[in-house]
Amino acid sequence: MERTILKDLQGWKGSRYRKPLYLQGVNRSGKTWVLKEFGKQYYKNTVYISLREQEEYKQFFQKKEIFKTEDDYGKRILQSLMLSCGQRILPEKTLLILDDVQDCPEVIDTLEAFHDQAPQFHVICAGTPLQRVFPIEKINRMELGPMTFTETLKADGNEELAEYIEDIHSLSPVPEMWFQILSEKLKVYFVTGGMPEAVHTWIHKREVDELQGMLSRITGMYEHAFAAYTDKKTFPKVLSIWKSVPSQLARENKKFFYKLVKEGARAREYENALNWLSDTQYVRKIYRSHVPGTPLSAFDDLSAFRVYLPDVGLLRRMSRIPPSAFTEGTRLFTEACGALTENYILSSLTEQFHTAPRYWSQNNPFHDVDFILQKRDTVVPAEISPTAHREGRGMKRYEEKFGEKLRLHIRFSMDNLKFEKKSLNIPLFLADATEKLMEIVLS
Repeated sequence: MERTILKDLQGWKGSRYRKPLYLQGVNRSGKTWVLKEFGKQYYKNTVYISLREQEEYKQFFQKKEIFKTEDDYGKRILQSLMLSCGQRILPEKTLLILDDVQDCPEVIDTLEAFHDQAPQFHVICAGTPLQRVFPIEKINRMELGPMTFTETLKADGNEELAEYIEDIHSLSPVPEMWFQILSEKLKVYFVTGGMPEAVHTWIHKREVDELQGMLSRITGMYEHAFAAYTDKKTFPKVLSIWKSVPSQLARENKKFFYKLVKEGARAREYENALNWLSDTQYVRKIYRSHVPGTPLSAFDDLSAFRVYLPDVGLLRRMSRIPPSAFTEGTRLFTEACGALTENYILSSLTEQFHTAPRYWSQNNPFHDVDFILQKRDTVVPAEISPTAHREGRGMKRYEEKFGEKLRLHIRFSMDNLKFEKKSLNIPLFLADATEKLMEIVLS
């Protein structure tokens, strides 16, 4: 499988400002495969150590207190690793991968030592996001999510379709033949999602039961991780929040309600559990924005937010929407108040924009705009309207309130690519090209 992040890793390898790297991402997103493939393509040899499967290596990273006054702590670690694994770790030529770092967070302290004492060695750690402060002056960070729609097209042998999305450079309508093909491929993506194991299962077996079983196993692995990395008091709360996400998103007003987690539940009882899920990226949490200003974070309403899953395929499986919905017109795009479509769009936007999207809403009467994006100093609202050929009420209300600040607004739908006045319509299957299309319009 071709993952876009391999190009970013190649840039990291060749950078004169390269630092030890921490690659973070939710479980089963493909971090291990990506790093091994990167090592195979660009290094003389790769030394791979899993701190979950090879627990004996943890001792080398848990002895920092003994050597903390010494200037060669990083080199001592490298020597210990070479003696234990029986492989040479060469400057510039060997990629050292330390996987499953969440099982031994002390490794992060070692990265600082590598930066200070052994910068000529290429070291990458991988794991789920850690709830700790990283010294940005000594550690590079990257994030890997599930496969995007474009990446799954490549994996399934549809390179021409993927290249069309990646190389789009104008606002010309998509040719009818390609429009229909991409629409059907997007439905498949809603069924499979972007978790690499699910994509691999579908591509190589084309068995619906096998796919369903794989998605169920992934959710089971997540729930096992909840139990393994939280205490006995927090675990049931984490699990309850996780299982409530599909019902939260199936509402017209998708604001997160604790009462949907458990009757009578209050924020103070479940807030820490939700923050744990968000910090470790098992869910994505986006805040309501008061007004469209930059930076977006300055206008967050911290009391109002929405919660999404990391992958559209997992959401479909947990929502019990059958794969047969693929044959029912636009059902996959509109089911449960368009929850799948909204989750898919968020995942795509998160991959493209450095600033996390927000949403806007008002009450009495209720109006909302699905997402608010920041492109440099410009705020761009985006609505999702899978089937309708008209602007939504929420966007109209947004324009009434903030029209003087509005340079552009986006509509994701199954209409063709079109720009008229200030409105840019993007077909759902071109969501991965949103930033590029915005750049064409704004410049």
